[in-house]
Amino acid sequence: MEITFHGAVREVTGSMHLIESRDNRILLDCGMFQGRRRETNEKNQTLPVDPGTITNVVLSHAHIDHSGRIPILTKNGFNGRVLCTRATADASIYLLKDSAHIQESDADYLNYKTVRSFLSGLNTSGPNKKISKKKLDHIKKELKHEGHRINTEKINELLVKYRLEGVTPLYGIEDAQNALGFFEGYPYRTPMTIGKEAVCTFYEAGHILGSAISILKFHENSRSYTICYTGDIGRFDKPIIKDPALNFFNGDLDIDLMIMESTYGDRIHGPLKDLKPRLKEIFTETFERNGTVIIPAFAYGRTQELLYMIHELYNNREVQRMPIYVDSPLATDITRVFGEHPEVYDSDTHETFLKKGQNPFLFQAVHFVGSVEESMALNREENPHIVIAASGMCEAGRILHHLRHKIHNPRHTILIVGYMAKNTLGCRILDQGEAYEKSGRKGPPPLLKFLNKTYPLNAHVEKLDGFSAHGDRNEMIRFLNRANLRIKKIAVVHGEEDQSLAFAQHLQNEGFPAFVPHPGETIRMDPD
Repeated sequence: MEITFHGAVREVTGSMHLIESRDNRILLDCGMFQGRRRETNEKNQTLPVDPGTITNVVLSHAHIDHSGRIPILTKNGFNGRVLCTRATADASIYLLKDSAHIQESDADYLNYKTVRSFLSGLNTSGPNKKISKKKLDHIKKELKHEGHRINTEKINELLVKYRLEGVTPLYGIEDAQNALGFFEGYPYRTPMTIGKEAVCTFYEAGHILGSAISILKFHENSRSYTICYTGDIGRFDKPIIKDPALNFFNGDLDIDLMIMESTYGDRIHGPLKDLKPRLKEIFTETFERNGTVIIPAFAYGRTQELLYMIHELYNNREVQRMPIYVDSPLATDITRVFGEHPEVYDSDTHETFLKKGQNPFLFQAVHFVGSVEESMALNREENPHIVIAASGMCEAGRILHHLRHKIHNPRHTILIVGYMAKNTLGCRILDQGEAYEKSGRKGPPPLLKFLNKTYPLNAHVEKLDGFSAHGDRNEMIRFLNRANLRIKKIAVVHGEEDQSLAFAQHLQNEGFPAFVPHPGETIRMDPD
């Protein structure tokens, strides 16, 4: 039996590992690479495996860096099943369609820019070869519906007419919809057949709603092999879902190979107990200024955790009960999925909310914003409130318009609750905002450019550490030391190279034989 590490190897995104036995080819995840557009497009367009030869896919959870290439797989000859937990199957309905919408929208915008640039070049004049504003406005109007919506049909016609190189989306809404027909959801701790003499059982991973640790058992040539794929491991003692599993069935204890993530393999998170008191402090200070709290947050997981904590604060009357607006259609859909799966909640959630007949995420102060018109009206709201909006790194979506209306006013607070990648607007807000706060807010405020305009960063900027859905180094070591598994070897994946190498060294220091594979590397599971 062989295992090839195709994705999220010495990097974080694009999870994909292939297990090949005599009778089966099982794919662990089929994730999308995320990063710089050109580099990731090249990686995502070509699958390293022939979809028609794959028996089944075992999907650890619904995040796009683990599931995002499944529509490419299913539209290119895959005839198996995508096996996952029930909650993951339900969340994937919305996440894959949203991913497809992003692919189509990005392609439309890039093609619009290509055609606009070409037509502008045809209409330049004078010694400086510049286009007049009137001609440029005419071109833009020709390429859009009603002044703002891209006219895809017209742009595609011009791409063909002038033989311009256009961009094709990786997949569209129809492809995503078709892919969902391959999904089969199973309960945790229920063995299921995934191939000939091959069985898989899901255990709680604690990372996100529906996330699973997969124990895969194969029988080949009178020999049994057991592989544990952790997917992404969550934190202990976080609200809503159960902690990472520590007690596994007796038949699943002897692990020949564990494939383990290392996202924060050399880092330590802030204490979870500090989150709610700090959230209370930030809300109180902002409301005393008669201000609004603007929170860029990921739709899947982070938004629901925030609603849970705010609900607790409101129930305990620890802060003023200001209106809360969730301004993200995707977050609205995913919150509904969370509400439909109380079977995965931890005991604290049952005690705090369910036994009192309360939904953790739906309460009187919460309003889910649907239409663009509602969102625009909310931009102009002057009374104090809380806005949770996509995208988490402030690169796109409705959050930009809330920032545009509030970033210049010192009454308001921008609350950062997640990782901000380099070169994103969220990162610039965090870095420059923190520096301005440390200076005592003396002198002119930093200036930030977005939506084609420059804005002074007068709003307060705060950061809450500890919301990460990934366990840190100590929590992953805790999982290994306290789980009743007997592990022979660990392959360290899903981490930047420095994190993976450091975590492998930590594991070796703890007595676990560990190694970091290279992209595309194949290892053979030889009999003892």
